[in-house]
Amino acid sequence: MTAIDYTPHGVCSRNIHVELEEDGSTIKNVAFTGGCNGNLKAVSKLVAGKPVAEITAILDGNTCGNRPTSCADQLCHALRAAQAQAAAGA
Repeated sequence: MTAIDYTPHGVCSRNIHVELEEDGSTIKNVAFTGGCNGNLKAVSKLVAGKPVAEITAILDGNTCGNRPTSCADQLCHALRAAQAQAAAGA
């Protein structure tokens, strides 16, 4: 398993904890610190067990209000960072 703590930029959440399965391509768990608590708990439940590629294809580029990013978009950055770490450790 690969686990990272990612510091998002330009959003209300302060941390995104990502865990990937051993294969590095499947999301095991996601937890947000800060941000819209109910919505981010729901996002975390919806992405668990899904392929990283599927989730990034859906959420990449999502915005929040007038911001150029969102917690969902920042999750995509966190997932890619976790995949890079998994690949480096393989």
